[in-house]
Amino acid sequence: MARRSSPEVNAGSMADIAFLLLIFFLVTTTIETDKGISRKLPPWQDEQQDPPNIKKRNILQVVVNSNNDLLVQDEEMELKDLRQAAFDFLDNGGGTGKEACSFCQGKGAENSSVNPQKAIISLVNNRGTEYGTYIAVQNELVAAYNELRDREARRLFGTSFTDMEAQYNDPNTGEGKKESLKEKIDQIKDLIPQKLSEAEPKG
Repeated sequence: MARRSSPEVNAGSMADIAFLLLIFFLVTTTIETDKGISRKLPPWQDEQQDPPNIKKRNILQVVVNSNNDLLVQDEEMELKDLRQAAFDFLDNGGGTGKEACSFCQGKGAENSSVNPQKAIISLVNNRGTEYGTYIAVQNELVAAYNELRDREARRLFGTSFTDMEAQYNDPNTGEGKKESLKEKIDQIKDLIPQKLSEAEPKG
């Protein structure tokens, strides 16, 4: 009895199918882009300059140790309380004369900042600090600035600083509107500059 030959598989179109699948996955796949922490670096200085004279009361010292413990002004603090502590420091308004703050609503304590324009938050981490803790502390400090900026933007312009930034960054916002928003955003940033100083990690 003669053996029956098995039919051949036509592989002529396999290259076309593979190419179409490749195009499909390239078109439908979304590539995530890593986002860093938004920080404005100081301008490059050719010559070393002496550090400015800053009053101790205008510096809020925030330290995170290798055990992820949070210390604010050398006192232990829970992460959930950091935002309010930073907000109170920025909004203290303890200045007088030229250093007075016209919009601050804080207690005016003599051992805290005189004005948000003078206030500096100094953050020091340890090399053993976990990345999640580092980011969480950064988020709380930035949130304190945003809360104070939101309050003043509502007082001056009837809308929050966060909303104005979102509108400004929206590609559908017209150029005329963007110019108006930029002026308002810059005005709020001048009133409450984000002075967040981060020192070299220790340990």
